[in-house]
Amino acid sequence: MSTTLDLFAIEEDILRCGVDEAGRGPLAGSVVAAAVILNPDKPITGLRDSKKLSEAQRDALAEEIKAKALAWHIAEASVEEIDELNILQATMLAMRRAVEGLAIVPELALIDGNRCPVMKIRSEAIVKGDDKVAEISAASILAKTARDAQLMVLHQQYPDYAFDQHKGYPTALHLARLAQHGVTPVHRKSFGPVKKLLG
Repeated sequence: MSTTLDLFAIEEDILRCGVDEAGRGPLAGSVVAAAVILNPDKPITGLRDSKKLSEAQRDALAEEIKAKALAWHIAEASVEEIDELNILQATMLAMRRAVEGLAIVPELALIDGNRCPVMKIRSEAIVKGDDKVAEISAASILAKTARDAQLMVLHQQYPDYAFDQHKGYPTALHLARLAQHGVTPVHRKSFGPVKKLLG
């Protein structure tokens, strides 16, 4: 939406948050979303799409975002909610929870992607927003680091599945361990490879 990008020129002074998610594609774990309102008086250098940063860069930026942002909140939708609603609706739910959890109510939510969750405040979807809009980049970094941390916890609980290596994504290693050890309570039963194993 080209109109969306024009919006920034017109509405720079509006209180806005960026929103992004992590974990739509994996076979295990919740989907995590973050919302961030940056502080214009405390700029953060190096914000970009979290997938284009190293783990060390993401971790350092996540700490800086939490220290400098006017407000930030991380939320999730559980494996059970993903299976019940479907991954798209669960992602929208996590995003809405992230925005509603902010200590400051923004006037506009800028959402990474091509659709917006239903919320009380105005929202705009921006395709590839995590590489275009600082607020969305910041949300992308918080969502990714929070989800990675969650998968490290799952690795402690289920060491046979190598969650620390594939973060729940359907890699050859993950699929092999799934076939070998079976489905855990943290696997998404509505996702093809898991559903197939369950017969």
